[in-house]
Amino acid sequence: MDAKDILGLPKNVHPLTQEKKSRPQKDSQRKPDGISREVYALTGGVPPLMPSVDTSQLKKRPPTDEKVTWQWLPFTNSARKDNLQLYHWVRVVNGVPPTGDYSFAKYNKSVDVVRYTDEEYEKFLTDPMWTKDETDQLFDFCERFDLRFIVIADRFPSSRTVEELKDRYYSVSRAILVARAPSPGDVSGNPLVKEPYNVSQERERKRALSMVLSQTKQQERKDAEVIAEAKRITESRMVAQSADEPELPVASNSGLENAEKAIVLGDNVSPSSNAQLPSAAVSPSTLIADNALTLASLRMLRVYLRTYALDQMIQAASSSAGLRTIKRVEQTLQDLGVNLKPRVPTKAVCSEHLELRKEILTLLNLQKQLQYKEAEGSSFRDSPYETPGTPKDRMFIPDSMSFGGERVGKRDQKRKAPGRLTEAPSSPAQSKRPRKLKASDL
Repeated sequence: MDAKDILGLPKNVHPLTQEKKSRPQKDSQRKPDGISREVYALTGGVPPLMPSVDTSQLKKRPPTDEKVTWQWLPFTNSARKDNLQLYHWVRVVNGVPPTGDYSFAKYNKSVDVVRYTDEEYEKFLTDPMWTKDETDQLFDFCERFDLRFIVIADRFPSSRTVEELKDRYYSVSRAILVARAPSPGDVSGNPLVKEPYNVSQERERKRALSMVLSQTKQQERKDAEVIAEAKRITESRMVAQSADEPELPVASNSGLENAEKAIVLGDNVSPSSNAQLPSAAVSPSTLIADNALTLASLRMLRVYLRTYALDQMIQAASSSAGLRTIKRVEQTLQDLGVNLKPRVPTKAVCSEHLELRKEILTLLNLQKQLQYKEAEGSSFRDSPYETPGTPKDRMFIPDSMSFGGERVGKRDQKRKAPGRLTEAPSSPAQSKRPRKLKASDL
């Protein structure tokens, strides 16, 4: 009897209808070297994020000439003063145990506590709130517990607070250092002298800290709302102030306007043209708006490098300039031996750098105007009869004069009026042959 008899199922020794199902082949993944099959099976075939075992160390064999053993040997710690002898396992190579101090003795750090004499105490360290015995005991505890004042306050016999113990220790140490120094300047850099302990500030700090730690969730949410509202008000005031004060803190608007005018005039004016120079090449309102936007963007950053602010100022000043003018300014700076960017960008240096750029732009503008005036003067000298505004294709012909100018005048009159009768004055008789008489004249 088998399971089919128990369940009442027919016995099919050789089922013909069922076909063998093809099993999908599993992707064979090769096991990495240095890892056992059991450990690799636990990972599920997924490699770890970081290699935990270096395979090169697994294959590394110890040298054959070294015999390594582990022995249970005694040792002493130099950090202990009682010469206590303990035991631990030590790696011994070729039967030679390691020598030297205990490996963990280097972590024993102690505080150098200043000590005083009886004469120094009577001369510099007397205090009506402290006796000499309490002061001696305090310094002994400080040296024993490495200035752990919480432990010192717990072990101190009299009821003294942590702040009182700190104040007494640091005040005594500072007084001894100043008294032993040849001059006060020798110990001015010592932390005990440079940053003296403030008892009132320490008590206020602890009180404020206890208040913060004792706040409820509702009080914390309320404080967060107040801080967010204060931040919003501060930002709105900064935007309003930047709109009300468009002047730049380093360079004035007038200087920037002159620089912009110099840039535009230097790019647009050619010496050969006879057009008049424009009186205002750039609108001052546009310059003020650009300066205000630059200053507002810097104020919104709140924290920025002065070199970044200088670059923004230069870009705002040369926004309307052409590439040729900017290159001429940079070439002038290099000829003068000035760096394109200050090496020490202090406020004064940045101000002088912008002022120098403004003066260079003004110089370029004056050079362009001088070239224009020279070209205009040379054109006047070449054509003395030509006046400004006279078209070049129109010739100026003077009236016919009595000194040899009648031929030109007659030709002009004949060109204008084809008739023989003219209103021009008669020329002298010597200048032409006599006319023959006709029958109609008699």
